[in-house]
Amino acid sequence: MTSIEWTERTWNPVTGCTKVSPGCDHCYAETFAERWRGIPGHPYEHGFDLELRPRRLEQPLGWRTPSVVFVNSMSDLFHVDVPRTYIDQIWEVMARTPQHTYQILTKRAERMERVARDLHTNWTGERYADHPLANVWLGVSVESPTYYGRIRHLRRTPAAVRFLSCEPLLEPLTHLPLDGIDWVIVGGESGPGARPMQEGWVHEIVLQCHMAGVAVFVKQLGAVWAKHRGKGGDMALWPEHLRVREMPS
Repeated sequence: MTSIEWTERTWNPVTGCTKVSPGCDHCYAETFAERWRGIPGHPYEHGFDLELRPRRLEQPLGWRTPSVVFVNSMSDLFHVDVPRTYIDQIWEVMARTPQHTYQILTKRAERMERVARDLHTNWTGERYADHPLANVWLGVSVESPTYYGRIRHLRRTPAAVRFLSCEPLLEPLTHLPLDGIDWVIVGGESGPGARPMQEGWVHEIVLQCHMAGVAVFVKQLGAVWAKHRGKGGDMALWPEHLRVREMPS
């Protein structure tokens, strides 16, 4: 199980990553993994170095209860060092477990688009590009307008649900491109050295999503907000207009 509010459990057939943009600067996964570097026998003995975990590939096959699953909460599936053949194995497991819903989030949108389009057939023999797996959601991180380009790649990617994670939100996202997007997650930054997020930035995204008919999920308001007002993840402390946690239909 997991404490991540917008999912039910995590599956990490890959762990470790490298930084690609400012949203990575205070990565929670790296902070956690590096605490254990050098401890013999620990799953994170090698810290946040990228590692394939083939023994975990078939974990979802043993989960009896249908679940919403965040894939690689401790990595990025489309990292350049994750072999394409390994991604194919992960896709096959997802296809074999239609009772689960899988959420895949990346900052490497260009490779995501290329790989998804290259999966020419789905697991019923039809063209994958025209029939994406119904239980796989694909998303990209967008921490500032600088990375709106990731959204363009996502919109061209075949997926049952396309979503954005605007966390950590580092700047206001005006004119957020929402055409073809089904869901938006919003959150401030937490942990040591967290950068500030303004309530108005969140409200603007909520309004844009509602005008576009896109589900929006405000995850938390960040450590800087919490320092002055209370726990950033406690919705009861938020302004009422930010208490929005919608899921895509």
